[in-house]
Amino acid sequence: MGAASVRLDPAFTVGPLNRRIFGTFVEHMGRCVYTGIHEPGHPTADEHGFRTDVAELVSELGPTIVRYPGGNFVSNYRWEDGVGPKEDRPTRLDLAWRSIETNQVGTDDFLSWASRLGIEPMLAVNLGTRGLTEAIELLQYCNAEPGIELSDRRVKNGHPDPHDVRVWCLGNEMDGPWQMGHKTAEEYARLAEETARAMRRFDDSLELVACGSSNRSMPTFGTWERVVLERCFDFVDHISAHAYYEPVDGDVDSFLACAEDMDRFIRAVVATADHVAAVKGSDKRVSVSFDEWNVWFQARFDGESSLAVREAPELIEDVYSVTDAVVVGSLLITLMQHTDRVSMACQAQLVNVIAPIATRPGGPAWRQAIFHPFALTARYAAGTVLRPAVVSDVVQTQAFGAVDQLLTTATLDPDTGDLVVFAVNRSRTEDCALTIDLDALAHSVASVGSTGSTGSTGSTGSVGGAGGRAAYPSGRRLEHLTLHDADPNAHNTEAEPERVVPRAGDAVLDGGTVRAVLPPISWHCIRITEGNNS
Repeated sequence: MGAASVRLDPAFTVGPLNRRIFGTFVEHMGRCVYTGIHEPGHPTADEHGFRTDVAELVSELGPTIVRYPGGNFVSNYRWEDGVGPKEDRPTRLDLAWRSIETNQVGTDDFLSWASRLGIEPMLAVNLGTRGLTEAIELLQYCNAEPGIELSDRRVKNGHPDPHDVRVWCLGNEMDGPWQMGHKTAEEYARLAEETARAMRRFDDSLELVACGSSNRSMPTFGTWERVVLERCFDFVDHISAHAYYEPVDGDVDSFLACAEDMDRFIRAVVATADHVAAVKGSDKRVSVSFDEWNVWFQARFDGESSLAVREAPELIEDVYSVTDAVVVGSLLITLMQHTDRVSMACQAQLVNVIAPIATRPGGPAWRQAIFHPFALTARYAAGTVLRPAVVSDVVQTQAFGAVDQLLTTATLDPDTGDLVVFAVNRSRTEDCALTIDLDALAHSVASVGSTGSTGSTGSTGSVGGAGGRAAYPSGRRLEHLTLHDADPNAHNTEAEPERVVPRAGDAVLDGGTVRAVLPPISWHCIRITEGNNS
């Protein structure tokens, strides 16, 4: 059995939790839109043709921001095709995913859907096959008050009020040779600067995201970020990062530790952005928009050129296991560990395509295993992200060397005193005996006050004193939820949608210490809250 000890102190923090970290992504790819979020003939479809069973799962998942309409799709997209009467919208060939695009869902439809669900939109503009003119026209269509041709077109299409989209992506993965309109760093930097400058002439309060490297293994990684930011620094707020993970050659140990790669990716982009700031003598801090991330089994995908041209094809519909869910949980922990510099993050994608939600056309929708760590983290993380002091046994990996067996972060809500610890045992074979020292938190939490009575959901520990150490305030309850299975390959299906669900763990609170044994390949949410909290 391995072991790990964690000490939490309210004096040591990363910063306020950035809730935009819990973002998602809807691209016109495969069945994400059509028969995913939108299926007019479905028994649950609302008056707009969107599936309400999917909408309910999306609300349970808890995303705060959603990126649209791509992804690779956007680099060949004509936004004008997707507005106005649906019977007049043209059918096009999408070159990115070799699909027939009917344009029955477009800008107004998507933004209205997001508004109904209370999710902030994040729109991407086409800087691949199009450019500045189309970007500024889309911005005016979405955000201008009535009285000019573009906003009056929106009014005519049934949307009198501006959509007021605040976050805009300046293209997508423009460093990738697979991208329609692929550009060199210098070419993209000039176009992004011109587009950003024009968009800011319309509204200087917009948040603009420049394209960073598509992944950390790109040959231009680092140089691309530097060149782009040297040109765009004064006009953008964020630079993007994308990463997908899978076991390489069956190396599950490295797969379980792939959050190390995300951590190094973020640190490298931040260092590059701060280098540009230093050269410019600026105090401005450009943040990272990690607006595509997930587990994706790319080795199983033969590439876009292998695809037959079809409408809403079944494309990259990976089925996710407990192991995959644990990895997703670890990536969320890593994003929270960088809440001071990661401004947004979008798990790609929302439905069917490498997604936490799966659907059957005309049939049910269900939660994949990766749904649960995202939903519980988005639901319970609150307040300030703490910087834990961790001493852990290590796991040896081929890709990253020795890594801590335990990966963890925690949030403390200063208003309620609620503490939430998120943890992953990254060992494939060994338990981890975990102790969490709450001594430094005890007085801070006690000062908040607690009037609830001790209760239980999951596992509840005692709250008395322990050997002269400061006891955690009475009236607090401990809840331990875990995602683990004796079969790490267990997964949910249409026939068995509840095969993988969170279950109660065995953590106990003993005075000022939490103790638990974390089984191999497991994700955990340990909450200490007021007795009347749910």
